[in-house]
Amino acid sequence: MKVAILGGTGSFGRALAVRLRHAEVDALIGSRDAARGAEIAGEIGVAGAANEEVVREADLVVLAVKAEAALDTARQLAQAIGTTPLLSVASALHFTKAGVLPGDGDRSIAERVADLVDAPVAAGLHSLAASNLGQLEPPEEDALVCGDDPEAKEASLALAAKLVTGRAVDAGPLASARALEGLTAVIVNVNRRYKAHAGFRVTGLA
Repeated sequence: MKVAILGGTGSFGRALAVRLRHAEVDALIGSRDAARGAEIAGEIGVAGAANEEVVREADLVVLAVKAEAALDTARQLAQAIGTTPLLSVASALHFTKAGVLPGDGDRSIAERVADLVDAPVAAGLHSLAASNLGQLEPPEEDALVCGDDPEAKEASLALAAKLVTGRAVDAGPLASARALEGLTAVIVNVNRRYKAHAGFRVTGLA
C-alpha cells in the first residue's frame, strides 16, 4: 500500500512518515512546495514531491494538514485525488486559559471534507500524538477509525494497524468523527495536566 501524506512536512505528517518507514510501508510526503516535500522526505528516507503528484500515486491519501487548512486543501486537490480513499486526521482545537477545547459546530472536519471530494472519506488517528508516532517502536495504544464507505474504512484500518501495537478499532460511521476529533482535545488536556504522552486503549474487546 502506498500512502500519500498531505501535510507531510508538518509535525504529525513527519511522524507518520517515520512510523510508516519503520513499518515498511511506502510513504509519500506531499507539500505545496515540491522541493520542500522532497527535502523532508529525504531526511526521513521516504519519497516526497508536490501534493498533486503524490496523491496520484497513492492507494490511500492521509489529509494531515492543520485543521484550518484541511478544507481548502481538500478542495484544491479534489480532482487530483479523484476516487482514491482519503483519511482525515485533523482536529479543530481552541486553546484557552481554561484548557484546550474542541472545535465549534455540529459537523466534523471529516464530514465537511467529504462534501468537497469525490473520494470516499474515513476519519481516524485523532488520539495518536506525533511525539509517540515518531519513535523507533510503535506506541502501545489503540487507533480508532470511522467512516461510511467500506473501502475507505478498510484501507484506513489497515494503515492504523501498522502504527500501533494495540488494535485498529472500527468506531462506526463517519458521524463518529465529531467525537473522535473532540478526543484530541481530551488527550492534549491530559498530557498537559500530567506532563505525559498519553494514548488511548479500548478495553473489553475480544
